[in-house]
Amino acid sequence: MNRRNFLKKHSVFLVGVLVMPNFLLAKHIKSRKFKVLYSFDIRYENKNFPAKLWNPLPLQNSYQKVKTFVFHGNYNHYNINTKNIYDAKVLYVSWAKSEKKKQLQIEMEIETFERIVPLDTIKNMSKQNLLMPKEVQLYLEPTSHIPTSGKVALKSKELTAGITDRFEKVQAIYDWVTEVTFRDPSVIGCGVGDAGKMMDSGYFGGKCTDVSSLFVAFLRAVGVPAREVFGIRLGKSSFSNVLGKSDKNGLADISSRQHCRVEYYIPGAGWIPSDPADVTKLKLGEGLKYSDKRVQELKSKYLHSWEMNWIGFNYGRDFVLYPEPEQFPINMLGYPYVEVTDEVLNYYSPKSFSYHITSQELDL
Repeated sequence: MNRRNFLKKHSVFLVGVLVMPNFLLAKHIKSRKFKVLYSFDIRYENKNFPAKLWNPLPLQNSYQKVKTFVFHGNYNHYNINTKNIYDAKVLYVSWAKSEKKKQLQIEMEIETFERIVPLDTIKNMSKQNLLMPKEVQLYLEPTSHIPTSGKVALKSKELTAGITDRFEKVQAIYDWVTEVTFRDPSVIGCGVGDAGKMMDSGYFGGKCTDVSSLFVAFLRAVGVPAREVFGIRLGKSSFSNVLGKSDKNGLADISSRQHCRVEYYIPGAGWIPSDPADVTKLKLGEGLKYSDKRVQELKSKYLHSWEMNWIGFNYGRDFVLYPEPEQFPINMLGYPYVEVTDEVLNYYSPKSFSYHITSQELDL
């Protein structure tokens, strides 16, 4: 298969309709540039096998720009599509049954912009109690892993009792989630993100998808649109190496650095970035208490901002990929997803899968 320049030949799939910030949102305070390389060499115990790969592609919007995108390999078929309920951009590649290696390389250059929405803007717009636009209604709906009834509804209403302002509801729920949840290093990958099971069990340990899903479920239950954003850390964090690191030249192996964040919606202010899970990650990684100054500083910061040493892929939960795989719906799409006949390969294990992802920060 010949090398293909994705932006020149398939720009419609990357660009789409950009969600640009309105005049109320904060200006970008700085940008960073990264070169990201994916390398796939699909392995299976039986060497004579077919394979199908669905790989999430980055969002193209106001806080991250895909500058170049090139892919090449020995596949038999490919397409780039957004044929799913969340418009998640996916590169689909398939190999026919054979003993030849199944290989694919993806190269991207991405520019990210620090993302902060001023608290005054959020509070002022929330007080106006504007109508919720139809296009965000999807992010009020429950899914299999994000229920909005039962114990989720009871707890969220308890936390927001007497509160009518939307943003004040967000703050009350965010305070509880960041204080009560904790990072459990024994959880595989980013976690399953089953908010209903967390409430039923009363166990609030997990990783980023678990913490984010609980936050999202509570917000949806009280009428605030919210969604997880699945992505991957690219490089060094200015706040803590726990939240992203690279070597002195800006190079990082990011094969296992997938990370889930959150956005919630306030009419007039738009989608607001947030990351309660990184508060729990900082606590564990630096051995801090919730009351410690650094934890409280990050908690305040991540109520309404993201540090953009990360890129986001999509908002998908409990949805069906295209072309339709043997197993569906998929819980989330933050990792490469591969099926060999009807078996799903373990995307939590890059070496056995196998895939390798690196990131190089540019213009350091």
